[in-house]
Amino acid sequence: MYTYDSNIINMEELCEWLMIGRTTASRLLNSGTIKAFKINRIWKIPRGSVVEFINQKAGLEPYQAKNQNESLCCET
Repeated sequence: MYTYDSNIINMEELCEWLMIGRTTASRLLNSGTIKAFKINRIWKIPRGSVVEFINQKAGLEPYQAKNQNESLCCET
């Protein structure tokens, strides 16, 4: 996708992160369970929304970044 670390992921990356199929991912996005938006027909999913969803399902405290530039994902 991009060569830089983006705070926005796409549908394919969401499926990889959650180990789910496109149909389940579409249901989560269309229902608003994971907060995201569309540009034309392409879903744009903030990483923070996915982290928030995971924390909620795991019963953990909401993630609070120490600063706005802090990455929500590990470096690869």
